[in-house]
Amino acid sequence: MNWYIEVLKKYAVFDGRARRAEFWYFQLFNFIITLILAFATSAIKLPIISIVYYLAILIPSLAVNVRRLHDIDRSGWWLLIAFVPIIGFIILLIFDITDGTPGKNRFGDNPKETAPVA
Repeated sequence: MNWYIEVLKKYAVFDGRARRAEFWYFQLFNFIITLILAFATSAIKLPIISIVYYLAILIPSLAVNVRRLHDIDRSGWWLLIAFVPIIGFIILLIFDITDGTPGKNRFGDNPKETAPVA
């Protein structure tokens, strides 16, 4: 849960690097919240709750994706490859599971070496 909160604290921070743990825990908690909201909105027939959540989480999701790409020394513009059906998703998935570049890269210090493990 700390990783999810940490991403929300960096709401629109597109510079720097994000560890795999930060990215994947954010995705996990986002998925769990989305499931809970799906059940809640279907039960009360009020989709505005989900829509508000999706809009609120859009910028932090983009930011953590860009920071994750920075961790493997790729530009955030690689996110646009997601618009290529299937192939784009596979390429981004490979990027997301790849370990970050060791040491400092052009986007900053390695977060594994500078941040305490949670």
